Amino acid sequence: MPAKKAAPSASQKASASNAGWAMWVFLIGVIVAGLAGALASMSFMASLQPYLGWLLLLAGILSGIFFLDSGDVVNFAIRFLLLGAVSRALDAVPAVGAYFSGFFSGVFGFLAPVGLTLLVIYFWKKYFANMI
Repeated sequence: MPAKKAAPSASQKASASNAGWAMWVFLIGVIVAGLAGALASMSFMASLQPYLGWLLLLAGILSGIFFLDSGDVVNFAIRFLLLGAVSRALDAVPAVGAYFSGFFSGVFGFLAPVGLTLLVIYFWKKYFANMI
């Protein structure tokens, strides 16, 4: 017979409900960045590009702080580098199309500030949080 799982504590329930909005920020950021990368050649995207870039930067930083785990920074970096290699490889294949490779490039661009935020939090927790 399987063992019973312990009921989540009140702090675990509170942290799970607080991180719910950050999960949606991350998911919407990935989708919007991918669509913005895919539709980058459209004429209406030129006027939206500066505002959308700042909005996606803020969404990436917030999701890096509140949603993703900074202890998993090595695995995130491996996935990030693999996605970068795939997006560059798709640029070299003309049969794939500009929209498909643009989508991967947009997601790759969104995940850069997320990874940098995770890296800063990781080093802060490892080296500086114990000093205070």
